[in-house]
Amino acid sequence: MTPTQEYRRTAHRHPKKLLKGLDASVNALAGSYQRRAQVLNHMRSDAERVDGLAGEFKDLTDQRLQERLKEFREGFRRGGKDVPFLLPSLAAIREAADRRVGLRAFPVQLIGALALHRGCLAEMATGEGKTLTAGLAAVLFGWTRLPCHIITVNDYLVQRDAEWLRPLYEFAGVQVGYVTGTMLPEERRKAYQCDITYATSKEVVADFLRDRIQLGQLRDPVRRLIRRMTPPASGRDGLVMRGLHTAIVDEADSVLIDEAVTPLIISTMQKNEALRNVVRTAQEIVGPFEPETDYRIEPRYREIELTERGRKKLEARCSSLPGLWRGHSRRSELIRQALCAREFYRSGKQYVVSNGKIVIVDEFTGRPMPQRSWRQGMHQAIEAKEGIEVSDPTETMARLSFQRYFRLYERLSGMTGTASEAAAEFWQIYGLPVISIPANRRCIREAWADRVFGDEESKWEAIVEEIARVHATRRPLLIGTRNVAASENLAARLEKRHLVFRLLNAVRHQEEAQIIAEAGHESRITIATNMAGRGTDIKLEKGVVELGGLHVIATERHESRRVDRQLFGRSARQGDPGSAQAFVSVGDDLLRRYLPSPLQKPLSRMLQNGMPGARLVAGAAFGVAQRIAQREAFRQRRNVLKLDDWMEDALSFAGPDAL
Repeated sequence: MTPTQEYRRTAHRHPKKLLKGLDASVNALAGSYQRRAQVLNHMRSDAERVDGLAGEFKDLTDQRLQERLKEFREGFRRGGKDVPFLLPSLAAIREAADRRVGLRAFPVQLIGALALHRGCLAEMATGEGKTLTAGLAAVLFGWTRLPCHIITVNDYLVQRDAEWLRPLYEFAGVQVGYVTGTMLPEERRKAYQCDITYATSKEVVADFLRDRIQLGQLRDPVRRLIRRMTPPASGRDGLVMRGLHTAIVDEADSVLIDEAVTPLIISTMQKNEALRNVVRTAQEIVGPFEPETDYRIEPRYREIELTERGRKKLEARCSSLPGLWRGHSRRSELIRQALCAREFYRSGKQYVVSNGKIVIVDEFTGRPMPQRSWRQGMHQAIEAKEGIEVSDPTETMARLSFQRYFRLYERLSGMTGTASEAAAEFWQIYGLPVISIPANRRCIREAWADRVFGDEESKWEAIVEEIARVHATRRPLLIGTRNVAASENLAARLEKRHLVFRLLNAVRHQEEAQIIAEAGHESRITIATNMAGRGTDIKLEKGVVELGGLHVIATERHESRRVDRQLFGRSARQGDPGSAQAFVSVGDDLLRRYLPSPLQKPLSRMLQNGMPGARLVAGAAFGVAQRIAQREAFRQRRNVLKLDDWMEDALSFAGPDAL
């Protein structure tokens, strides 16, 4: 292995700290300039030139087209990203895609590919062909022979997209591989050796951290070369990756923003019988504790505060207990944790119980995360609450936030259907200008006015009635719920009405792609937890267009408008007809957590009594709650970044790779 190859195996960019004050303001202006309308116009002009070059490659034989692609590939290997023949190269790749995978890129997809190649975040509506768009740009990146990672949202899409585009990649002279959660280290190493590697964000971050742990003090490539030459020379060093250079992030808002609240942690189990015992005891102690009487709940920040009566009750119950129950602060912390497990962590919402274990549910996608656990004893507190065997706690070996990881890439770009609301954050954190690419065909979706109710029961009854009404017209329906419990509740109500449906949630997720793909069939009713990032197009069955297309119902508004738009974007793709409507109530999580408590009861009474203007007031209340929720989420992400900076400063003596 040459010194250059050894260096590249662990090479990555060292991100700078985020700007503050006046520097941040100037940087924000620069971001606005980078996403100005002229940038899109320039890309549109280039895409038209690519389209105009189609005739140059259309009449070539496969052998001659492959020879031209090889010529372009060698030019990219020598010239990097700034080559003068970018546009004819893209035209040749477009022709190859048409022949090998049967899809000819629309001009808007060419714009998207150019945006990715130039380090932008392309906002493309659902159904506009983001998978092919990423493939066109990936060939250009793969030709450089530097590692290109395409990040998507689940293992199914990782494998599906890699295999679907494999004929194009092989024809263009690049190797493609993929990494899924079940793969062994040797399989991962082979996948990362390819020019293009598909993986989820969790897998690439975990592999990066495991490589850093494996390297230990040998992060410097010179040290590794010396170690290889020093007997006894070691063969493999256990690394699976070959450096970080280029990343294309699909569903970028979900990966780079929504999931960025929680860092990824590599941990190991540590025996701690004492903790297992105290969480069981804490659960027994809080059994008779009553809300408002013994403790107060702060839903926005998910905090519990004991009242004076609660503190006295705790002291009385702990007087005969040994050990740490004698310490005032520690026992209060344990009791608050047990109460948090009771009040803020609900089965069917934040987790499900599967095979006697707690499985965390991703609140943004509705998918189970069986390898994840809550830290600092919370996981054990929830196990004690559910009455299942309490597991041993974990000890952190390595930690890395998603924000920091993706800023390690030399070149970063992405795609999503909903990015404009977070354009400033994408620029501030990742240096990604958002470019909104127009749809290939004008969207004709009908946005029906929200229906607002004073209580949840009235809302669910109205939803069932609306489902029955639309179903009678034979139009397909997609109903989005925020959590598993809501989807099961709706399913039970539809069963009572003898309405046939398909249910997709964190408990029933094995046939996800097939269920979503068939959601556009005539008379089909599909219930799905949070639709963000599902990644499978809903194509309308023949005859459904004449019926009015897919109708989407949202059973709640989400904390982010982006997620609302993601769900509604499932209908009316590629110029098809469709409609969407939200059903909301004052009892929804969004208002209960983020609307001030004194305003909730009056608003509920106004709606129940049918007072004039009540629905306008409710609409404004939901808008306020969403803005508060988005600010709070942004604050949490900023805190994660601050912790990154603090750790870097604290460990500066160990070098820039200490994290």
